[in-house]
Amino acid sequence: MKFLTVIPSFFRAVYQESKKIVWPTRTETINTTLVVLAASGIAMLVIGIVDFGLTQLVEKVVFGSIK
Repeated sequence: MKFLTVIPSFFRAVYQESKKIVWPTRTETINTTLVVLAASGIAMLVIGIVDFGLTQLVEKVVFGSIK
């Protein structure tokens, strides 16, 4: 039965901790989103360029001058 007495205090503690949460402002959220989008775009370009280069290299090695 101790389990049933602990449940309310657990939820009280959760409620108290949830009041300490500090949410980002709208400006912070927009800025962070833009940084993530820019980093994703840069990563996409780098991976795309490396993929293209490796594809060309493998085709030259495997197929030689057949193409």
